[in-house]
Amino acid sequence: MKKMLVMLLALGTIVSFSQAEMKCAPGKCGAAMQKGMKKGGMQGKKMMKMFQSVPKEKATLLQEGEAKMFCPECGMTLPMFYKTNHAAHVDGKTKQYCSIHCVVEDMQKGSKLEGIQVVDTNSLKFIDAAKASYVVGSSKKGTMSAVSKYAFANKADAEAFAKANGGKVTDFNGALEAAKADFAKDSQMIAKKQTMMAKKGEMMYSKMCQKTDKKFTSTAQAKAFIMSNHLCRGLNGKQMQAVGLYLKNR
Repeated sequence: MKKMLVMLLALGTIVSFSQAEMKCAPGKCGAAMQKGMKKGGMQGKKMMKMFQSVPKEKATLLQEGEAKMFCPECGMTLPMFYKTNHAAHVDGKTKQYCSIHCVVEDMQKGSKLEGIQVVDTNSLKFIDAAKASYVVGSSKKGTMSAVSKYAFANKADAEAFAKANGGKVTDFNGALEAAKADFAKDSQMIAKKQTMMAKKGEMMYSKMCQKTDKKFTSTAQAKAFIMSNHLCRGLNGKQMQAVGLYLKNR
């Protein structure tokens, strides 16, 4: 009986979502789909707040331009992964990354990163990465990596964090070498997830966005264009990433 009730509730959710899709007129799907999601109970599935996340007003953005809110390598929204943010001077400009994984990715492309900084997990301020203490492999979720890497201005803070959450205390070079060692495996995992997200992004784009023929060189550029031109309606952060991935790779 209980199993049948669960199946009926699930069916009701699917039907409500489908009805919202059918009501959509061209360019009007965002609002209708959001309405259907609310009625079907899907709106309640909010993205769980991640340990890395901070409100936008608490995030310091060091890079400039329309895409300053996004990681230039993977396109992730920087405040969502702020506690693992890094920044560096590259070719006279500041680039801000969501993670040390993306720092390594840029290095492997041949970019010369100077003056690397990292966010102190406790104060949320950028500090000199060379002077930071990192905790590698804690129970807190990693960004773009299965093995988390969090930085602290004070070694005592890093040790306290490791005592509470596990992991090994090391310096920037130790964390960088760990990220390099993880890079191939993490990149393979990320590529699979991004391929799946891009497919979902294509569906969302066809139903919830105005069409554009513009080509994009990065996911960050695509997301900035979506926002500045109000291309899509009703997308949350994860959905925006999916559409951005699709537009960049189509």
